[in-house]
Amino acid sequence: MKSVPLILAALMCCSIANEHSTRAEERKPTPEQRAVEFLAREAAAWPAENKCFSCHNNGDAARALYAAVKLGNESPRAQLRETTAWLAKPAAWRKTKIPAEFRDDRLSAVQFAAALVSAIEADCIKDRRSLMAAAEWVAEEQDADGSWHIDASGQAGSPVTYGPALATWSARRTLLAAGESRFHPAIAKADGWVRGHEAHATPDAAAALLALAGANDKAAIKRRQQCFETLRRARTDEGGWGPYQQSPAEIFDTALALLALAAQTRTAEIDAMLAGGRKFLLAEQLDDGSWTETTRPSGSRSYAQRLSTTGWATLALLKLEP
Repeated sequence: MKSVPLILAALMCCSIANEHSTRAEERKPTPEQRAVEFLAREAAAWPAENKCFSCHNNGDAARALYAAVKLGNESPRAQLRETTAWLAKPAAWRKTKIPAEFRDDRLSAVQFAAALVSAIEADCIKDRRSLMAAAEWVAEEQDADGSWHIDASGQAGSPVTYGPALATWSARRTLLAAGESRFHPAIAKADGWVRGHEAHATPDAAAALLALAGANDKAAIKRRQQCFETLRRARTDEGGWGPYQQSPAEIFDTALALLALAAQTRTAEIDAMLAGGRKFLLAEQLDDGSWTETTRPSGSRSYAQRLSTTGWATLALLKLEP
């Protein structure tokens, strides 16, 4: 029979081991933290190495980082300093050195303005005059039908090229954030386009749900129902979403679907879809905190798409963070 001192010593060792294990678990970064750390490194490295700013590093990735700052994660703020200073000067955006074959001033206006809005929401930029200048440029790029028609390839929008539905939601968000009555006509035209646009792909349906969240007119309700059905059909057995019904799940499409569903009135079905989608994203996260890029067609390799894909996935996880 073991003596009491031996038993007490064994119990003490177990207690210490459990305490060390708990502390190690507490120190282990969450999936959200790993994603933020990856994006922060890349957002800071791009202008330092390339002497310019990009839509993927300093647009989509920065937007996710500002969302993290807004939620109380101060760690990316210093690495965003150069990006923040540049976003605060919209006049410089057109001067970015981009090869002609990759240059799209309309898309740049939409993406950088979206990052600027997020920087202001995170209180990283306090002077709203930069937002007025950005909103004016965004409004200038609106098409006569009320949309911002970007990427006419006929495919579902990609993380970098957006597509007209996602671009229209993003541009509309900028104009709303500006809060000026002079932008009301452009916002109304955008609303009309969203209500009349058939959403057959996941990015289109998600963008419309985001734009119409909270709207209660008959046209909005009808379009939301149609878009929700599109997402319901496109959901895969893994819990993620592909661009179309029966398409394999993709990170970008899943992230957009989660952001759109999180903006709706919660139901048991929506909660289950959110849980399944989050589980899919967590299972697909890479060791460095990023995600494999979503490309159209799928399976290609693209640094730009990888950064933007990771930005959208990070935004979704931050939105659903427990």
